[in-house]
Amino acid sequence: MRTLKVDFGPRSYPVYIGSDILSASLLSQYTLNNQFVIVTNVTVAALYLPQLLIDLADYQVDVIKLADGESWKTLETVSEIMDQLMLKRYDRQTTLIALGGGVVGDITGFVASCYRRGIHFIQIPTTLLAQVDASIGGKTGVNHALGKNMIGTFYQPNCVISDLKWLDTLPDREYFSGLAEIIKYGLIGDSEFYQWLKEHIKPLVNREKSILLEAIYKSCQYKSSVVALDECDKEVREILNFGHTIGHAIETTTHYKMFLHGEAVSIGMVLAMDLSIELNQVPSQALLDLKSLLKAANLPTELPINIKKNDLLSTLFQDKKVLKNQLRFVLLTQIGQAMIMPVSESKVDQVLSRYVLH
Repeated sequence: MRTLKVDFGPRSYPVYIGSDILSASLLSQYTLNNQFVIVTNVTVAALYLPQLLIDLADYQVDVIKLADGESWKTLETVSEIMDQLMLKRYDRQTTLIALGGGVVGDITGFVASCYRRGIHFIQIPTTLLAQVDASIGGKTGVNHALGKNMIGTFYQPNCVISDLKWLDTLPDREYFSGLAEIIKYGLIGDSEFYQWLKEHIKPLVNREKSILLEAIYKSCQYKSSVVALDECDKEVREILNFGHTIGHAIETTTHYKMFLHGEAVSIGMVLAMDLSIELNQVPSQALLDLKSLLKAANLPTELPINIKKNDLLSTLFQDKKVLKNQLRFVLLTQIGQAMIMPVSESKVDQVLSRYVLH
């Protein structure tokens, strides 16, 4: 097991990474009264909930099962969870456990931040994407019809337990989706890691445990260092959104039905790299290298033929980074370095035109 700390002073917490590391003794360190409520979805519950309930047989445990999918990441789902907590009179010493991917983690964290003005919660991410991204840094929330993650809070978990055994049953498409976020970290913050990924992409795709552990640890290490500097996403932390501006617009425009999050981010990174070449004199070879790496990771690099450019442009203006109606993107100045830049609508239109069929 490898451990790192997300440093928020007195609110710091550990991230545990390894195989077969989840146990009652580990969880018991983060409960106030031996009372847990597990929030999960029907897919994850069928795979992993029975063993977790056996492990926690000596504790008071209730379970809330959600439907599976991004479309359920709504205020209505939050209200349903709140109803169950209220009806069973859970107090402020209750600890929520988010057992699932990023959707479950975001919803559970949001509920924990609001219920009785804040209770403890633990992240147990069961997807690769959640292990390297959503479970770390305290972003919680739900989607709105006009934009992704537009309603939420910043609220830190008490710990994160990333057990590689959860990934054994992860469908290939979900697994590859998580690789997009790992590739992102190399692009924006660590050129040596990016080179390492290019050299090790085949064993990473094949889920070789030692390579996977290193990739997850490096990703968590980088994200932890960034969020510790900027908890509430005001400045430095925004660079973690490389590829997400257009990626979120793709998800919203396609109503979360065509792409997984990492797939949309993959396409978004291609377009963001194109913008980086246009505006920052990044060598054009960088785009070819990125496309090659993403394809090796079984990730998409092109927009679907039925998507409309004007729909994407309109949705981009709902992005959280927009200030005074000015589009802002995370762009590269070189591999391993990124910055926030204002970009004109005409320039975005020009780049989108290369990828959208007329």
